[in-house]
Amino acid sequence: MNRSIAIAPLLAAAALLPGPSASQAYPARPVKIVAPAQPGGGLDLIGRTVAEQLSRSMAQSFIVENVSGGGGTIASQAVARAAPDGYTLMVGYVGTHGTNPAVRKVPYDAVKDFTAIAMVGGTPNVLVVNASVPVADFKGLLDYVRKNSGKINYASGGMGTLNHLAMEQFRAAAGFDAVVAHYRGIGPAFTDLLGGQTMMMMPGLAAALPHIRAKKMKPIAVTGLKRHPLLPDVPTFEESGFKGFDGVQWYGIVGPAKMPAEITKRLNAEINKALASPALRERLSGEAIEPMPMTPDQFGSFIQADIARWSTLARERNISLED
Repeated sequence: MNRSIAIAPLLAAAALLPGPSASQAYPARPVKIVAPAQPGGGLDLIGRTVAEQLSRSMAQSFIVENVSGGGGTIASQAVARAAPDGYTLMVGYVGTHGTNPAVRKVPYDAVKDFTAIAMVGGTPNVLVVNASVPVADFKGLLDYVRKNSGKINYASGGMGTLNHLAMEQFRAAAGFDAVVAHYRGIGPAFTDLLGGQTMMMMPGLAAALPHIRAKKMKPIAVTGLKRHPLLPDVPTFEESGFKGFDGVQWYGIVGPAKMPAEITKRLNAEINKALASPALRERLSGEAIEPMPMTPDQFGSFIQADIARWSTLARERNISLED
């Protein structure tokens, strides 16, 4: 009895001591990173690269799960509904958290239903023309499309995709008419551009680079605020007199809304630390992806601004996927 009385104060004191925080205990089991696309391609690459880095730095398994369909809406809806405990994350990108919400009614709120964790990086869009189009630079292309307004066509990887909206932005700014050919994905769009069935396109640089290097298409201008190191001779739109062309094909990591702040901050710190390593930067730059480290708040603001940008353009150009 006396022994119990003596131990009681010790137990009470121990209960008042601070226990391990959520971030210290996390991750206590494997973490899933959903890539909203089939294996292969930029989304899968980002998911697996981040998973590999976090597995190493946090001494726990981070596993990529590919969930395709609906332009990323199926994966986004599933992650938005997941428990906000940090064990279900997703590669959020310009499609799921930028252009899709701008042109269609999606079954999730790209801002309110998610926790913005970390921006990873982005690749600019590049305006390219078929090798047979008789232009060599931006000025030459402007003269050509304006003289042939209404006779021009261009390819897109699908209505409402970034490459479609970016091309519409250019068409509006340059003041020419063109017929758009929508394809079910960027692959078929490239096939017809290379075959000469279409004349122009504005894909992500990462996807276009092999064709540019093979001289099967000519790069005319890139989006973004500075020239890309992989295409140092290709000017930006801004250099060419067209402001506001700073949109990029970006990739980041998000989770369900209301994730613990400590876990969000820890994941952000680990991802940003990885982005600072020369080896990872080199790996990403080989895919034309430039690291874009941000705080969670900065990334959240970036997402809101990107949705606003493309929503405005979609309204102005009457682009909508709604019936």
